[in-house]
Amino acid sequence: MTAPTINGTKFPQPVDMLLPAARALDLPDGQQIPSRNRLMREFRIGAAKADDILARLKAEHDSRDRAETLRKALILRGSLLTPEADTNGPAAPRLDYPEPIGPDPAPAPDVPEFVPVLDPTPAAPVKITPAEQVEQVTPVSHPDTPSPTTPDHTPAAPVRSAVAWPVVLLALPAFVAIWSGWVGLGGLTGFGVVHPLPGIADGFSLNTAITLPIGVETYGAYALYVWLSGRVPPRALRFAKWSAIASLLVGALGQVAYHLLVAPATGAPWWITTAVSVLPVAVLGMGAALAHLVRAHD
Repeated sequence: MTAPTINGTKFPQPVDMLLPAARALDLPDGQQIPSRNRLMREFRIGAAKADDILARLKAEHDSRDRAETLRKALILRGSLLTPEADTNGPAAPRLDYPEPIGPDPAPAPDVPEFVPVLDPTPAAPVKITPAEQVEQVTPVSHPDTPSPTTPDHTPAAPVRSAVAWPVVLLALPAFVAIWSGWVGLGGLTGFGVVHPLPGIADGFSLNTAITLPIGVETYGAYALYVWLSGRVPPRALRFAKWSAIASLLVGALGQVAYHLLVAPATGAPWWITTAVSVLPVAVLGMGAALAHLVRAHD
């Protein structure tokens, strides 16, 4: 069997040269694209070339279907004229607004043009009487009571804030009493003079009894300041509150213990000694709290 003559030659040809002959094949009714077997039989080609030609023919067919669908949609919308449309007549004007649907509206009635009336005698101008001004009614009130509608631009007198140094001055004697009590209690319980730098400064000595008032009372005053200032987180505020109260209680117990130890020499009852010993600590705590509150207000 000899190869068919295509494009004037019997030699194998590429797909691009076989594609026009594939388009020109006679197809049965209802068939749009030739089958793969017919392409192989008509052109004596292999399966690979037949598949390539078939894919190109299908792509062309799909492109033509899409173009036809788009053309029909444009015709339905009126954007494209059908072949049967008469293009020789005058084109309908394009409206900038949607054309109304329904019967034509009734014609507008004929209105005669305005004809001015000539009056030789001009009419007298109408006088407009101004409205009478109503006097503003002033409410009756006490003569010494200022009117609420009258703004008072008098500047308010500056409020002088309280000073804190008198409180510190009054709490100073209480701190001296507490200091002496702690130093005396430290001497009775083993706190005394030490040489912290032996061999370096033998003449330097330190009485360790002063560490008691510095450690207890000074911390109590600072914890009271932190508690009353409110400038710390809640946990620190709660700890400052209870540690300040505990520090003041420890200071009061230290004063009571010292004075009870030395009170037998005076013969004073223990309950009087206890009440008097607590007074300096109470005065120092209240004075420190008041000074902190005054400075916080400023």
